[in-house]
Amino acid sequence: MSASRTARRLVAGLLASGALIGAAALPASADDGHGHRPPAPRSSVSLGEIQYDSPGREDHSNRSLNAEWVEVVNTGRGAVELKGWTLSDSDGNRYRFKGLRLAGHSTVRVHTGHGRDTRRDVYQDRREYVWGNKGDSATLRNEHGRTVDSESWGRHHGGRH
Repeated sequence: MSASRTARRLVAGLLASGALIGAAALPASADDGHGHRPPAPRSSVSLGEIQYDSPGREDHSNRSLNAEWVEVVNTGRGAVELKGWTLSDSDGNRYRFKGLRLAGHSTVRVHTGHGRDTRRDVYQDRREYVWGNKGDSATLRNEHGRTVDSESWGRHHGGRH
């Protein structure tokens, strides 16, 4: 076998080895070679119950406003930091979580009115109702703006009453 032929085989073997090592070093989020990326891991955080129609007379009192709420539930074992996450309606009203560590297997209620934030209840500090009685949607987005969960009811026009 000639020296040049041996050298070519050696180079070809090195290139093939480099390609295998490079492929093995690709992150798990890389595409599958056909332009498809695997789906993002599903979040353990989702929307729970929604009380969009404040019980009783809607008199714009803080009590009535706080009887309108949306639950955010963590079904996973580990805690999730909600800082920067948002909850919005179809009219563009948006609540941004300031910094809440939602423990595993726990729930937080996001109330419309004013109140003192705790681990179980946070408040949007609004003076108007947010969630439409006849139709609306609640959308939960993570800190990167990606939709984590969404729930709609009635007519999807938005608006109240």
